Amino acid sequence: MAVSVDSHESSKATIQSLEGADSDASFDILFLEDKNHRVIDRYGLLNTKSSMGIPHPTTYVIDKRGIVVWKFTEVDYRVRPTNEMILEALKKNGL
Repeated sequence: MAVSVDSHESSKATIQSLEGADSDASFDILFLEDKNHRVIDRYGLLNTKSSMGIPHPTTYVIDKRGIVVWKFTEVDYRVRPTNEMILEALKKNGL
């Protein structure tokens, strides 16, 4: 699941462009629109240096009880956790 300040239409266009770039690509991601920053603000992710009101990129691993058991937040939007980092967090927490 992804939370974004982008509109539903914009998120859909992004997914379509990514899928079009790779004919084998298929994205099974639910994009949630958060134009009013309710989720972004609740988790303290707003990038205050951005004039566009975008959040810092963050990845959460949430257990079956709804508890955040792992978090990766980065100021630089180009830096993301590796698949290995996420898989290790899942294994470590029995998920």
